[in-house]
Amino acid sequence: MQRYLVLENGSIYTGEAFGATKDVAGELVFNTGMTGYQESLTDISYSGQILTFTYPLIGNYGINRDDYESLKPTANAIVAHEIARRPSNWRQQMSLAEWAEKMDLPGITDVDTRALTKEIREHGVMRAVIVDEVTDDTLAQLQAAKPATDEVNKMTTKTTYVNPTDGPSIALIDFGLKNSILRSLAKRGVNVMVFPANVDAKTILDMDPDGVLLSNGPGNPEDVLHILPVIRELQEKMPLMGICLGHQLFALANGATTFKLKFGHRGFNHAVRNKVKNQIDFTSQNHGYAVDAKSIAQTNLEITHEEINDHTVEGLKLKNHAAFSVQFHPDAAPGPHDAEYLFDDFLAMIAQSKKGQLQHA
Repeated sequence: MQRYLVLENGSIYTGEAFGATKDVAGELVFNTGMTGYQESLTDISYSGQILTFTYPLIGNYGINRDDYESLKPTANAIVAHEIARRPSNWRQQMSLAEWAEKMDLPGITDVDTRALTKEIREHGVMRAVIVDEVTDDTLAQLQAAKPATDEVNKMTTKTTYVNPTDGPSIALIDFGLKNSILRSLAKRGVNVMVFPANVDAKTILDMDPDGVLLSNGPGNPEDVLHILPVIRELQEKMPLMGICLGHQLFALANGATTFKLKFGHRGFNHAVRNKVKNQIDFTSQNHGYAVDAKSIAQTNLEITHEEINDHTVEGLKLKNHAAFSVQFHPDAAPGPHDAEYLFDDFLAMIAQSKKGQLQHA
């Protein structure tokens, strides 16, 4: 069945449908990863977006039960050049096309994704629709549509829950949490208490955690400004770490500003310089916004990591508190595990903080 991908600048790409065949709209972005399509499609940071894969063949190892980052796909649709017809992997349970149909996820294949990616790089991310036919109203309605501002509210947990162990206790604020963050913490024996994005500081402090982690999530950080005073209060009381959207919110809470990137960083091979340890880490990234480096000078923040290619801010720390953040995903999944040591650094910070408390007791 023939379908059309229509961009808000008027470009039209023709392809073949797979998965669900409903009309769908969203922000059109691209991911440069060669693998990891299942993790990407279920990564809540892609909520509200139409995800284009630049690698020409997608789906060659199928879908399995172990690689979900959330219980269902959160991207609005898939765009690919070719979908594997005969996936082969010992873990697979079904093909990508079968899964997309089961999950009511629209897809379009046989698209010239090289041309599409070049267009996004030139014009920036833009809204798009996948439809059965292009009418006189299609483009007008697309250009008149307003971007969603409530993605975090839609995707955060609605109730507090615990992933219990006997280790140090961390309060995790869920803005669009990836399962791989929970796995990374569980592997280190951390007792995790997960709170919704609208939590207040008192609720967390009443649980007496040893530290706070701000999760990844979708959308514009300026849509979640209600959490900034909570971050400021918590960082005064205990060690804090932020990841991705959590990094941007940490920056905003401490006086920095953010801006929208032209086409974002979405892939698993982004080289980042750790300025503290004087080393290069290859990282997994998925974000459309960044912290403005020029806004750091008048704050108590210090830049700890920067992107090698465009020199955007990839990590921050507070000079006067045990608090830091990174723009990339140390949990990887998918991607390299170069930066996984950051979880260990956070736990060492917590241990040092508790030791200091004991010394002062």
